[in-house]
Amino acid sequence: MQAEPAAAPFSGRTAWARSLETPLREFLRTETGGAAVLLAAAVAALVWVNVDASSYDSLWGTTLSIRVGGASVALDFRHWVNSGLMTFFFFVVGLEARREFDLGELRERRRFALPLLASIGGMTVAVAIFLAFDAGRPSAHGWGVAMSTDTAFALGLLALVGPRFPDRLRAFMVTVAVVDDVVALLVIATVYTESLRVSWLAAALAIFVAALVVRNFRVRIGLVYALLGAAAWVALLESGVEPVVVGLAMGLLTYAYAPARSDLERATERFREFREQPTPELASSARRGLSFAISPNERLQELYHPWTSYLIVPLFALANAGISVDGAFLARAFRSPITLGILFGYVVGKPVGIFGTSWVLARMSGGRLRPPVGWVAVAGGGTIAGIGFTVALLVATLAFHGRQLEEAKLGILSAALCAALLTWLLFRTTAMLPKRLKIRALLGAAEPLTDLYVDVDPERDYIRGPLDAPVTVVEYGDFECPYCGQAEPVVRELLRDFGDVRYVWRHVPLNDVHPNTQLAAEAAEAAANQDAFWEMHDLLLDHQDALAPKDLVRYAEELGLDVERFSNDLREHVGAGRVAEDVDSADLSGVSGTPTFFINGRRHYGAYDISTLSAAVRAAGARATLATS
Repeated sequence: MQAEPAAAPFSGRTAWARSLETPLREFLRTETGGAAVLLAAAVAALVWVNVDASSYDSLWGTTLSIRVGGASVALDFRHWVNSGLMTFFFFVVGLEARREFDLGELRERRRFALPLLASIGGMTVAVAIFLAFDAGRPSAHGWGVAMSTDTAFALGLLALVGPRFPDRLRAFMVTVAVVDDVVALLVIATVYTESLRVSWLAAALAIFVAALVVRNFRVRIGLVYALLGAAAWVALLESGVEPVVVGLAMGLLTYAYAPARSDLERATERFREFREQPTPELASSARRGLSFAISPNERLQELYHPWTSYLIVPLFALANAGISVDGAFLARAFRSPITLGILFGYVVGKPVGIFGTSWVLARMSGGRLRPPVGWVAVAGGGTIAGIGFTVALLVATLAFHGRQLEEAKLGILSAALCAALLTWLLFRTTAMLPKRLKIRALLGAAEPLTDLYVDVDPERDYIRGPLDAPVTVVEYGDFECPYCGQAEPVVRELLRDFGDVRYVWRHVPLNDVHPNTQLAAEAAEAAANQDAFWEMHDLLLDHQDALAPKDLVRYAEELGLDVERFSNDLREHVGAGRVAEDVDSADLSGVSGTPTFFINGRRHYGAYDISTLSAAVRAAGARATLATS
């Protein structure tokens, strides 16, 4: 059975394989689009307030009450957005943090230390600058406004004003932003809680412990966690603690893991049963099988992330970003310690704190702790971290009221504008550097994580291209997979275009969906025993619809092989052990479908058209050059 041909060109994979589009890139793509909607919502709020302030205040001040039996929760619309809907935003932030910790850049724990400490450094310097403006004043209580980086705005604008910054910087910034959010939520829960009811807080903690117990028993019923989360949210609200912290906590609880081949095979079997007997019961079984093959983290991100990016966060901006602007207000606000403290805290404090902390840690650790990117990219991450829109507005609504709140909002909006401009200027300056210096400035010398578990061995692996090439492309493929056939001409073009690339093929025959693939792989091994692996490899991929035993023998004849020896090898499954070794290495490397590419040991995500693969090869070559220089 093969996948439906609805996928975009050079992005499809065999039906049972999960999409290998990296979750981080999906996260960033949604954040980028969401940033545009968020910006539009902020502008709409400003226009609305300055056209008809009374209707703006009237709508968001309207009270909505939800009653269940004798219990009720009553909040105005603005607080339903700020404390209710924004819980889902922090839930998504927690999911992404957990995914990066389980599967992404942060699975190597030492890489978590630097962005963690850099985030703390950025917050510390930003708060210190705010307090330098507001020390001794009642407004000093609002120091928490200058802490947190807005994940959606910062990453979205980073993609717009610094498109050549590497993806590793974005992963670094996700960590910085999540740490900011966690610390900011702790500050909200402690510093900006005016009255605390201990009994309700104890109830919330008990509910959270219950969620931990349920998770440890591997309960996979989403409704159970939804009810526990809702109960914890109500308990925190009644305790006086800002309840959005529930979202982050529940997100961090949700495991992320690559789908196991055994789960994918079970899902295929359930679907095959449905195909043979299409009943509602078997349809439900097939859906469950497909669902259980994907980690809860990824399923929940796919469900909630678009809603938070395109609806909830923009709605939050619409409810909170509105301020009446006129000449008198601007003249007064830009002399206000609140506005200036927030503006300079973000625009100066964040980049100085993040860059300075990263540099000091790299020097003190002798290079053991160093950024995953170059120092210019770290500086760009620091400048874009000066956008503190969402959480900053949330803290501002808790810390200030009336005129002070308006001044704080102006500082937040001004900081976002200046941070984006500084990042753009830094990017434009970097673009004018000589190529070699620019590569080092953006990529640095940090070693990338290696996803390929079994290294390439010239004595064992089948290699095309120079043995000592600086860039190695490994493909795990299936001779009957249509997408591997689609990728083959691209690989050949890649080898023609780059003389310093070596290419390796490893077998992953998907026996549950392709009936002839195992024998085809063994035929390639039988040909290899007569020094004709690549010739047979090319024939098999050129004739994917003709891989029956008689076809394989015919190909051996065309290649001038010893047909009797070839047939005996096939009949006795001489190559089965070698194929099994490749499958084992694929399992160890987290391969769950074909084709899967690794470039210098790093998994290649996304499309495999010539332009995408060429860009990945060039980037790998640049890193290899830097590593040896």
